[in-house]
Amino acid sequence: MPLTAHVLHRRGVDAANSRRFAQARRALTAASSRTDDQDLRARIDGTMAYVLAQTGQPAAAEQLSRETLSRPGLSAETVALSHGQLGTLLMHGGRLDEAELSLTTAINGLDDDSIEGANLRMSRAMVDMQRHRLDRCADDLQRAIATYEAHDAQEPLAEARHNLGYAALLGGDLVTALALMTRSRPMLAATSDLAAAISDLDRAEVLRDAGLTTEAEELLGTVAVQFGAQRMRQARGEAEFHLARSLLRHDAVAAERAAATASRRFATLGSEGWAARAEAVRLEAGLRAHPTRPPAAADFTRTAAALTRGGFRTEAAALSLTARFADGGRMPRLAPDAPMPLRLRAHEVRAARASAAGRDADARRAAAAGLDLLTTWQQSFGALDLQASVAMHGTELMFTGLAAAARSHDPEVVFEWSERARHLSQQVAPVRPPHDAELSADLAELRMLRADLAGSDWTTDTRVRELRDRVRDRQWSSTGAGGNRERLGLRETRSTLDGDTAILAYIYTRTELLCVVVTASDSSIVELSWARIQDALDGLRADLDVAALTRGGAMAALVSRSLDDRLRVLDDALLAPVRAAAGGARRLVLTIPGILAGVPWAMLPGMSGTPFTLATSVSRWLGDIAPAPATIAQVAAGFATGPRVARADEEVRRAAAAWQDATVLGGDDARVSAVTALAEDVDILHIAAHGRHAVDNPLFSGFELADGTLFGYDVDLIARAPATVVLSACELGRSSVRWGEEALGMTRVWLHAGTRCVIAAPVVVADDVACELLGAVHDQLAAGVAPAVALAAASESTGLKAPFQCHGSGL
Repeated sequence: MPLTAHVLHRRGVDAANSRRFAQARRALTAASSRTDDQDLRARIDGTMAYVLAQTGQPAAAEQLSRETLSRPGLSAETVALSHGQLGTLLMHGGRLDEAELSLTTAINGLDDDSIEGANLRMSRAMVDMQRHRLDRCADDLQRAIATYEAHDAQEPLAEARHNLGYAALLGGDLVTALALMTRSRPMLAATSDLAAAISDLDRAEVLRDAGLTTEAEELLGTVAVQFGAQRMRQARGEAEFHLARSLLRHDAVAAERAAATASRRFATLGSEGWAARAEAVRLEAGLRAHPTRPPAAADFTRTAAALTRGGFRTEAAALSLTARFADGGRMPRLAPDAPMPLRLRAHEVRAARASAAGRDADARRAAAAGLDLLTTWQQSFGALDLQASVAMHGTELMFTGLAAAARSHDPEVVFEWSERARHLSQQVAPVRPPHDAELSADLAELRMLRADLAGSDWTTDTRVRELRDRVRDRQWSSTGAGGNRERLGLRETRSTLDGDTAILAYIYTRTELLCVVVTASDSSIVELSWARIQDALDGLRADLDVAALTRGGAMAALVSRSLDDRLRVLDDALLAPVRAAAGGARRLVLTIPGILAGVPWAMLPGMSGTPFTLATSVSRWLGDIAPAPATIAQVAAGFATGPRVARADEEVRRAAAAWQDATVLGGDDARVSAVTALAEDVDILHIAAHGRHAVDNPLFSGFELADGTLFGYDVDLIARAPATVVLSACELGRSSVRWGEEALGMTRVWLHAGTRCVIAAPVVVADDVACELLGAVHDQLAAGVAPAVALAAASESTGLKAPFQCHGSGL
């Protein structure tokens, strides 16, 4: 017996909802041929219009919807549903005013508690999202969620919660956005691979706004391919558009290409509003990529008008801001609830225009106001990687302010901006979450997977990616934000210094490098040869690694000479002029930009015998200074060794001998849970293990213990961190430079967890050097000497020159 039109329509609807569009088209065509019922035919055509739109035929979909509405004899409910279908099509095409009118007409014609009405509220919420009417959007989504819950409709419920997460993203609440999207994704993924791809498209936007652009762009590239394979040209264009927006922050040329591709795709589809959105990104990318030959002013005006016509008023305002940067015209007025990135962009433009006009004081004021606004946003985040990543939104503001400060030649002004740069991503103190058994289980599984996938790129494994995302999501949502750490000025800083200590605050402005030298009696600015320093930095890490691994023979002598030459150049260009300005200071506190993160300061000839510490900021250093304990008996020391480190046991035995009743974990006892528990019970923790730095996600950096890797995420969850941590592990002193001025690595993870000082090396260190040098360091620490003083004294007494250095408050 042939299937009825009702059954075939239902199958078509189910297939369309699961994104099986070819199957849906066949079922709907058969259904239409088997009925004379005008209401049923209208509903069949409404579903067919949805399929046409999703498969790249929006004009045909709109024509079919309007033909349906013109038919006589339809019931009031069918008319309402047809208006809703048309409104949804118009919304996807970027015609927001028309879409809202049709959707509201439809909703008013349906039962408030019906599934159909909830579906249309979802569409109207998306219209309000794109107009940034977030309160109205959230109201429709909450009402839709209540209806789905009442009907136990789990799939649309997951989609509604996902969309509520997207609304949170637009409001700047990245933690809530990611939590809601993560909660919804399993149900959406169970529906179909394409439903998962649509979820991932929105998730990529959260990652992009959180500053995790590499991951966001990989995800966007993947979903674009999936949409293309299914001939979903609109969805593919949207993925390309969001990819262009992400690239805009760090690769304007690539952003220009991606935006142009998306614009052409939307134009072919007849999606004027989306084409204008992509064109706006292309114009901004063109301005950044070709500042000497910017796009024509008429292009900005035409595109802004198209955005306004489509209802994208927020993006029209953003494009007008970009145009004002180019032509110097009157700044547009922004609503108080404008999105955070747009408000920050307005400050960027004001600061850049003032700078270009030579009004440096105005440039600094505008940049400072923007950074203060960014700080209020950061106060909602406690997680380290999220705090550091969202600092990307302040990159242009920071560099504009730094350059304007440098041109003032005023030490007080330059020092203020140095502290802003150093303080930006670590001024919010975290609130530790309670123990999370599920998070611990996920990290344990990741440890096993990393061991099983040794020798390959473990981050490409599907299960690894799933667990990685879940770990990060849980940490973002569970780590709260406490109060802000105070930022100190130059006068207050000088008043706290003694005659033996000098502060060297290095500043990088993208075009020059300088240093503010601060002592108790004076302050000055030293201009440095950035070109000469840059030449010496090129190839430095390779020389350091080879020198550590090549012990003896003609090759070792050759490498040693090359390395010594580089270090002498760096010493002459980077340190000697600054030391001269510091007078007779015997101890140094350095703050450095990320561009200098790989410098082995302890190996520079001018640092020989000088105690120094690399502070995250001067303000943080002064706030973390603590009095030394009265006796050795008041200090608890703990040690742990990992597998396959040739002299780890010898190193730890030698170091532990300096302490009374030190706890030592080795072999199978040195498991992650035991070492993190030890960390909470001791004042000084020393770990000798193989370490690896994960550039793509520094919180997955770590060191190898008996049962796998102790990740940065494990460290960040320690309730009470040791005051001093010694990491005798290759590479764990390295950082990933983010957005020019931010660095994030294992040293920063320990400091974020509450540790005052970390002793680590940014490059490979030979086992025998680490063993002898760090043993001598513990002799000094056990005598009550500060870590930086202990490290300098140990280097002098052993005659060993190694890249170990103190981070944080080592003095």
